[in-house]
Amino acid sequence: MDFSYSPDGKQIVFSEARGKTNQIFQTSADKGFVCRQITSGNMDYSPIYSADMKLIFFARQENKSISIWSHDMQNNFLANYSQGLNPYPVKGEPAFICVRPNAAGHSEIWKVNYETGVEECIVSQPDRDFTSPSISPDGQWLLFVGSSKIETGSFSYYNTDLFVSRLDGTGFAQLTYHAADDLSPVWSKDGRYIYFVSQRGNKEAKANIWRMTFNY
Repeated sequence: MDFSYSPDGKQIVFSEARGKTNQIFQTSADKGFVCRQITSGNMDYSPIYSADMKLIFFARQENKSISIWSHDMQNNFLANYSQGLNPYPVKGEPAFICVRPNAAGHSEIWKVNYETGVEECIVSQPDRDFTSPSISPDGQWLLFVGSSKIETGSFSYYNTDLFVSRLDGTGFAQLTYHAADDLSPVWSKDGRYIYFVSQRGNKEAKANIWRMTFNY
């Protein structure tokens, strides 16, 4: 369903749909055959390693609630932290970035310190949803997807573009302005480029991978 590389590039952690469950596995990024099962019997997805590779964070859906969990790679302990999805660990801090819906049903981006319990809303706007957060390699910038309502006469729809901000929510900026949806952004290893999926430039509206320079 989804996957991410370990910080050292040697492992891949991914979620796999099996019947009515999503289970998380780890495998070698080179050989990729023998898998270590991380979770079972639940709806788990969006796995990602902590910077020291001691934990794997993931989202677990239970009934109508979605929360952030972790799996300890040394002792196999599971921990449940808070409501949210799309976890992304903050390097050098016992914290992660995640997405949460507000009372109006719009998605916001939050920072949660799982040692102190302090939770901060980083990015929120009353007329937009924000999802898919990731932190730049230098740890300075937060990249994410935001929705924008487009109206053309009697027809209106929500389009998705790319946005950034500092980790404290300052420096908020919209990076793309296009009628096609821009989705799934990731940083290049050096932080100079952003890769993303978009239907732009294709008359059949098929998705392709695009690259843009990050100059902030």
